[in-house]
Amino acid sequence: MYEWFISRRYLRAKHRHGFISLISLISVIGITVGVIALIVVLSVYSGFTDGLRDQILGINSHIIVQRVEGSIDNYELMQDRVLSVKGVDGATPYLYAQTLLSGSTGGAGIILRGIDPETAKQVVSLSNQMISGTIEDLAFDQDERLPPIIIGAQLASDLRVNVDGKVRLISPSGPLTPMGVIPKIKTCRVAGIFESGMYEYDSSLAYMHIHAVQEFLEIGDVAHGIEVLVEKDLLNKADRVAQAIVDKVGPGTIARDWMSMNRNLFAAFKLEKIGMFICVALIILVAALNIISALIMLVMEKSRDIAILKSMGATSGSIMKIFFLQGLVISLTGTVLGVLGGLGLCELLSRYQFIELPSNVYPMTTLPIKVLPTDVTIIACCSIIISLSATIYPSWKASRVKPAEVLS
Repeated sequence: MYEWFISRRYLRAKHRHGFISLISLISVIGITVGVIALIVVLSVYSGFTDGLRDQILGINSHIIVQRVEGSIDNYELMQDRVLSVKGVDGATPYLYAQTLLSGSTGGAGIILRGIDPETAKQVVSLSNQMISGTIEDLAFDQDERLPPIIIGAQLASDLRVNVDGKVRLISPSGPLTPMGVIPKIKTCRVAGIFESGMYEYDSSLAYMHIHAVQEFLEIGDVAHGIEVLVEKDLLNKADRVAQAIVDKVGPGTIARDWMSMNRNLFAAFKLEKIGMFICVALIILVAALNIISALIMLVMEKSRDIAILKSMGATSGSIMKIFFLQGLVISLTGTVLGVLGGLGLCELLSRYQFIELPSNVYPMTTLPIKVLPTDVTIIACCSIIISLSATIYPSWKASRVKPAEVLS
């Protein structure tokens, strides 16, 4: 078709005003940079969200089942009922307590978590996070003088203790005496050290056998709840499994899934991702304005050619198509180069991980990258739509040129 032939000659020809070609080049570069920036930014946000989710689920379970009135006396029976629910892969009882942990160089407030090692290793990923010792080292022996405890790497560093070192567990809720409440103190042996990659957990979390925690707190054979692992395919449908657990266990039970417990956090990430998309997309919009400028000046320069084409029988639609095709070439070139550049940069960032993050600020040590095909498709489509929208007015302006006025 002759429209494409003429449009291609206009793109390749050296204009009398080289400024027009420069603006077209700047438009291509602008679109390319905008698409690269969008792909990298959204990939970082997706990687950060997924990385944070994986680390949260590495320490916490998918669902937590609790009694409305408080502690669970018959937690083994509830555990069996939970395991009978379709979609549940594992269940384990737990205890939580706020205590103090002190070493030879100081102390820190911690969250003490009582677990059953045999069932907990199926529900939480503590076994994969151990850098010293194993989760089986928490085995409970009622006659053992120094019960084993597993602490986070940052907490071990703060207290300056290693495996087989001694720490003192202090409970502020001790016995009441005429002198007041006397804190209860228990000396423990560090059986292992874990590192989750999240500073908040590594600096303030410790594990003991659930029976050892019951004995320390003197609360009897009870649990605060049941932690549940759902099947991998149902991870994003954990709320449905939670409802099925409530229906199975009966009234007086609440089940909270990982999505509802972290709803505000992930909602904030989603909002930031949308906001960043809009902000970075302004780069493409600026490039689109350059396309308008370049094509309008080209129409002004080629007005005599347009008039001759119309005199030879070219329709207004054909003239409009010539300039529209020029904008299409600029748009597709910038978008394709941007997609290739964005994917290439993401691959480099993902493979070599040369951007490190401070572990005490971010929940991961390197810049996370996850490229979603949906995001790349949306970015490419938006880039093309914005760029092509910029060609409509110049193309229409070219189609309105009147031969009689220009050639007179």
